[in-house]
Amino acid sequence: MSEMIINTAKTVRQVVLQQVNAIPEERFDVQAAGFNNTIRWNVGHIIYWMDRYATLSFGSTTAIPDLYETLFNSGTKPSDWTFAPPSKEVLVEMLTAQLSRLSELTPAMLDDKPSTPYALGPFQFHTAGELFNFALIHEAIHLGTISSQLKVLSS
Repeated sequence: MSEMIINTAKTVRQVVLQQVNAIPEERFDVQAAGFNNTIRWNVGHIIYWMDRYATLSFGSTTAIPDLYETLFNSGTKPSDWTFAPPSKEVLVEMLTAQLSRLSELTPAMLDDKPSTPYALGPFQFHTAGELFNFALIHEAIHLGTISSQLKVLSS
């Protein structure tokens, strides 16, 4: 089962990369009607949270710049940004680097148990695999948001 989670993670990230690469950068900063954020924010948010989940799940060191927390953490929004966000090219490089790091995961790593369960709102995750699996769901949700934003922007 753990090997399937790792393979799913790689597949989801490949789909994200395909989608993001196909979007012209001029659409990255247009806030579509009915959305709180932009495509650029959603892509950065995926990167930021995958890094956080990897840090929490596997004890890895962060692999993203500190400014990603300011720009892409939950509760942030582009209208509050006071400096330029990363370009599409940089975001794609970060997504790709994270995909490479997914190949370093082993099924045994997913079975690791933190000293205390990780709490996220009303949810508790008792193993690295549970939290990492949630990370995949989170990524897929934001991929769906990006797809919806594109549909609105295209109409």
